[in-house]
Amino acid sequence: MIPQIHKQGSHTLGLLYYLYGKGTHEEHIDPHLVASFDGMSPDPGRDATATKKDLAQLLNQPLHLLAADQRPDKHVWHCSVRAAPDDPILSDEQWADIARRIVAATGIDPDDGAGCRWAAVRHADDHIHIVATLVREDGRRPDHHRSGKRAQTEARLIEKELGLHQVAPGDGTAAQRPTSAERHKAQRQGRERTAREELRETVRRAVTGASSDEEFFARLAAAGLLIRKRAAPSGDLLGYKVALHDDLNKDGEPVFYPGARLAPDLSLPRIRERWSGDAQDVPAALRGEAIRREPGSPASARRGTASAVWQAVLVVEHGEDGVAAAHIAAVGEVLDALAKTSAAHTRRELRDAATAFERASRSHVRAVRGHDRALRQAARDLVQGGPALGRGEDGATTAMAIDMLFFLVTAAAHWHARKGHAQQAEAASRAAEHLRNAYRPAAAQPLNVLYQRGRRLSLPVLQRQVALLRETLPSLAEQILAEPGWYALAATIAEADAAGHDPAALLSDSVESRELGTADSVSDVLVWRLRLRADLLVDATGIPKNRTAKNPATVRPTAPRTTSSGRRFGDVAPGNTR
Repeated sequence: MIPQIHKQGSHTLGLLYYLYGKGTHEEHIDPHLVASFDGMSPDPGRDATATKKDLAQLLNQPLHLLAADQRPDKHVWHCSVRAAPDDPILSDEQWADIARRIVAATGIDPDDGAGCRWAAVRHADDHIHIVATLVREDGRRPDHHRSGKRAQTEARLIEKELGLHQVAPGDGTAAQRPTSAERHKAQRQGRERTAREELRETVRRAVTGASSDEEFFARLAAAGLLIRKRAAPSGDLLGYKVALHDDLNKDGEPVFYPGARLAPDLSLPRIRERWSGDAQDVPAALRGEAIRREPGSPASARRGTASAVWQAVLVVEHGEDGVAAAHIAAVGEVLDALAKTSAAHTRRELRDAATAFERASRSHVRAVRGHDRALRQAARDLVQGGPALGRGEDGATTAMAIDMLFFLVTAAAHWHARKGHAQQAEAASRAAEHLRNAYRPAAAQPLNVLYQRGRRLSLPVLQRQVALLRETLPSLAEQILAEPGWYALAATIAEADAAGHDPAALLSDSVESRELGTADSVSDVLVWRLRLRADLLVDATGIPKNRTAKNPATVRPTAPRTTSSGRRFGDVAPGNTR
């Protein structure tokens, strides 16, 4: 249940005409009163003898207790209370009780016998509107300071008592939601999202991996946004506003939004913290290297991303709060960059993951910038590397990056939960589910290549690998051997061995250094962890490649082998001798 305090107004009658009218798109159904300050107020919706003017005059009577020059200009208080889409339809009596509790909690009518006059109108199944006059019956002004937060607190209690969907409490760091006027405007214009939401996503992507004001504004311009910059008399840039070309006000002028109104961390000072942090405590030689860095391939950018994310998991799990918060904020940039540059079959889920995680990227724990430079550089490399294919090494490294990001985002959800950041924890969990959905199509082709490669390994090689697995990972071995991904892992172990690595050490480190409890397939996770640590490539032709192999011929494609009973090796039940 979401209560929303709207801007104070000065025309009670005008608001009542809207509430009792048909609505912008005739969406208002059976407008009627469900509750009022005295329980006897006229209802223009269901009483043919009552008018909206009658109700407005009744609500405004306390204004006349004050001299004309003492009456507040903005005397109309307006609060809407909306149920969640999956909540049951509430009765008028239930909505009436909710209205009385909200006005009491917010200080509008605190049940002291002299509160403000108010009325609650229902014109849809899922919400009500409360209108009040901000002058009490005794002529004093009501104490409605922080009425929005007080209404939210009461709504949490109402949800529990009525068994409604429980909204996670906020901490004031969320981006501003679109107003009802913005939503209606988007509907009239045939937009899927409001201008505010489109601008927020565009600005967020422009920030991703940017390293200067110039680069940031160049990206905004390239995205087709209108830009207004605010400068001090000295010429120093102080802020900016953006607008869509086709989002106009009633005078035909573009509607501009300051960055801070899109999201708290999109103001120019907060944005500058990102790239100013990139240069902190970095030797000059390294700064020069970062400046001269040439864009790599999409695959190399994704491999670098997977490596940076792998290290970041430990920081989020065990690092200081400010450093962990910086890494979590940078994850949002990585998700934006990956969504922007990935193939079509994963782009939608990755975009949804980035959108969901946006809420998780901010909290009251202030990020200590600079420590997150590896993740920000990874986001920059993804953008500069350009679009990736959905197959071959591009596809394999995309799956690898998504797999690593799933565990990092899950770690962020746990971090927020430990801090009591309910909304952020929920947002990170939703982002993890989108990453899980994106992983499946991303991993299908490269894992199939590795699976076929594993099926071609000789029986003695497979037997040695089964023994290695049972010795190295005794608690996980039987689960792994029963998974479809075992053959892909077997191929990976063989390639790592051929490249001169110690497979047992790789397996142990991959399991001990990061959690596996949230993995759908342990074998899949180990494939990507081993391939990252051993620097193994996946070629779409099915021929194994690596950059450090001492004897690549060690792994030879062979025909599938069978046991003495004539069964394929892969068909032996888990736990039998292999």
